[in-house]
Amino acid sequence: MTAALELRGIAKRFGATHVLRGVDLRVEQGERHAIIGPNGAGKSTLFNLISGRAKPDEGRILAQGVDITGQPPERVSRVLARSFQTTSVFTGLTVLDNLRCATLGAASSRMLDRWFASRAIDLQARAMLDAIGLAARADEPAARLTYAEQRALDLGIALATNAPLVLLDEPTAGMNRAEAARALALIRATTQGRTLLVIEHDMDAVSRLADRVSVLVRGRVIASDTPDGIRRNGDVQQAYLGVAR
Repeated sequence: MTAALELRGIAKRFGATHVLRGVDLRVEQGERHAIIGPNGAGKSTLFNLISGRAKPDEGRILAQGVDITGQPPERVSRVLARSFQTTSVFTGLTVLDNLRCATLGAASSRMLDRWFASRAIDLQARAMLDAIGLAARADEPAARLTYAEQRALDLGIALATNAPLVLLDEPTAGMNRAEAARALALIRATTQGRTLLVIEHDMDAVSRLADRVSVLVRGRVIASDTPDGIRRNGDVQQAYLGVAR
């Protein structure tokens, strides 16, 4: 079966600094795959390369079997959606209009030419609003949402594109334990049937969310396994979890 995402020998340098050093990664269709690693390991840089915000110096990136290496974000967005570490909602728009924008951006040109397009987009946006639990806040400016609610809206915006592959960059960052637990439950519920690649710093969160985990250290993937397998891996314990061998 064609992988949802495949990275082959990805390398990235900034001047003399080698941030990524020949990263190989395969994410299967429908898999929930987490990337963990210490600060400076190259995780966000890797997401930037996958989503088209930067170009690799070496290697290839394939999404759904299509080579997207070096393609601009507007093309890459046809096959994947991404959320960022910091919330990227339009704070001046209502919660519903944020989702309308995302749904509109994903609509086909044929759909946009039809007279009922606005009605269809509204229905899709409201369905996503229900899914992320913000239906009661539909007509409020996004600026009034709590931080956790804005993160939920950020997830909804990514999902509203209907992309089969979703990239989430530290979706529980800045949340307390209760907020993080709700966010993880929301992610599990709303990403059913999609492929998920997530950067997450909280190993407990990773264990509750991911099917497989890859560990990135100094620009290289040093292990890929189930969450339990990663916890038992001696190289990971030494390099990431701080356990002496």
